[in-house]
Parts: sequence; C-alpha cells; structure tokens
Amino acid sequence: MASNKNALIRYKTIDQCLRNTFRKWMLDDLIDACSDALYEYEGKDVYVSKRTVQLDIQIMRSDKLGYNAPIEVYQRKYYRYAEKDYSIMNIPVTDRDIKIMNESIQILRQFKDFSLFKEMGGVLERLEDSVYATQKDNTPIIHLEKNEQLKGLEHIDTVYHAILNKKVLKIIYKSFKAIEPNELHIHPQLLKEFNNRWFLLAVGHKRKQLTTFALDRIMSITNTKEGIEYIDQQIDGDVYYKNVVGVTVSESVRPELIKFKVDKRNSPYVVTKPFHASQEIISQDAHGTVFSITVQPNFELERLILGFGDSIEVLKPKRLRKRIHEKLKRAIEAYQ
Repeated sequence: MASNKNALIRYKTIDQCLRNTFRKWMLDDLIDACSDALYEYEGKDVYVSKRTVQLDIQIMRSDKLGYNAPIEVYQRKYYRYAEKDYSIMNIPVTDRDIKIMNESIQILRQFKDFSLFKEMGGVLERLEDSVYATQKDNTPIIHLEKNEQLKGLEHIDTVYHAILNKKVLKIIYKSFKAIEPNELHIHPQLLKEFNNRWFLLAVGHKRKQLTTFALDRIMSITNTKEGIEYIDQQIDGDVYYKNVVGVTVSESVRPELIKFKVDKRNSPYVVTKPFHASQEIISQDAHGTVFSITVQPNFELERLILGFGDSIEVLKPKRLRKRIHEKLKRAIEAYQ
C-alpha cells in the first residue's frame, strides 16, 4: 500500500476517534487505533510511530489538506476537537473542487456509451446534480430515496475490504429472533443491497454454510487476528441470486413456476417493473393480466405479493396461494 494511502487512513482514523467524545484520547490510544485500522486494510501489522501520529495531527491542524482541524490538547495529555460535531469529512466544497468535479463529469460523459460505462446508468446524472446543488445553494433536481435512520452502513467499508483482501471477520450479531447476541467468526463473500437494506453473505466458520446477515443487526465487527484460513467460495452474485426475489436463498428448494393475476389498473406497474427477470405474460383480458415467474418461494416474494393487496391473486402453486390466503385472513382479523 502506498504511504500516502496509509496517511489518509490514519487521518480518517484520528478523525473518527476525536469525534467519539465519550472517550478521552491519549496519544498512545490514537497510535493503537491507527495501527488497528491499517491492519484491517493491509491484513498485517503496520508499525505506526509516535512521531508519525504527531505529524499527522500537525498536518490535520494546518491547511495543507484543505482544512484546519481544531485539534487541541487538554489536561496536557488528551486530544479532542475544540468544536463540537467537527469532522474532516464535513469540510465544505470549494469553487475549485466544483470546477474539477464538473470537468471530471464531462470527461466521463465521453465514455458513457461504451459497454463498461453502461453499468453506470444514472450515476453521471446523480454526480452532476450533486455538483449543481452545491453551486450557489441550488436546489437538487434529483431526489433519491434514503433512510436517515438506516443502521449498519458504517460496517460496509470494513466488510468490503475484508472480502477484497480475503479476511475472516469476528462479529457480534443479534437477529430479530435472538434473545442474546452471538459472537461469530465468518468468512465474508458478498455484499448485497435489497429494498434499501444491506446484507452480507458469508460462510460460517463452524458450520461452513452460506448464511445471510443483515448489516443493521451487526452490533460490532472486527478483523480477527487469529490464524484462521479464509474460505473463498468465489460467489457470483448474478448466479447465486438468479432464482430468488430478494436475499433469501435455500440450497434445498428448487425454483418453481409461480402464476399470479394482477388487475387491469395495476398490471402496467408489474409490466414496467417485473417481480423477477424470469417474468412472462401468460394471458390478458379485460380484467387484468396473468404473469408467471420461476423462482424459489421465500419471505421476500410473499412480502412483495402482499404489498399489492387486493389487486393481485396467486393462482399457483397451491402451497403459496394458501400461505397468502392465511396471511390475508389474519390481516382482516386484526381489523375486526
């Protein structure tokens, strides 16, 4: 890893530490935090000297990086930010930054018709809109769905680099059904986003089975320093999730043909936004459209169907039709 990248990791780590006002940070604490952060990225111990961190703090205080971080020493041994809620991640974008971003967007636009950049559908527009909104306090003209209370996003960076560098993770995980959290060693394979939530597909260290973990149920996550050999299953997301809606995949369940009818008013929504890539139109009449998909029945599919309320009817298989019928009966009972 290049030394300048090491420095950026240390700056970010020092910033994260000083933003945590529930703890008093001595110089040795900052050194340990930087060492741990570099270990996570490198996968091996990286020596961080006292002088290195002292110089990092000095540089962060200066304007060499575009900000003057208000780092102060109090009680002659603890470091903190003099300004509440300060972070180097919140520095304002300068006119020069905006100019550079605009130039970068224009360069990217020259390549967007190439197959490689067709995967970036909408990215350039979102970048351009973000830059536009920054200039002269303009109002954004693209509004993206976001959940300000969404938990678990802070784990994405750690998980991503663990997958990239093939590292085993130790997590404290508490599912919605669990009474107490569990400590687990896992071999992360793939990050998956669905319905504005993030999930981690990983191999359990003990059972050696693929398991899906919701990032918002992970209480803590660290790289394990134990001598555990990483298990790489080389998961291709397109193949693994090919036969499901959502993230729940069962190795013991085969995909099956599912037919459902959507009323005339709502059929266009299902045509333009299919339930699954396998979706086909079976028939149409004055009352609606019959569709088919070939997938594993799972929780996410049931939630999708139930979301259409009285505008959809599951025709087959009988088992799924019965489950939806039972859930709708319980829903009616809740209103009686």
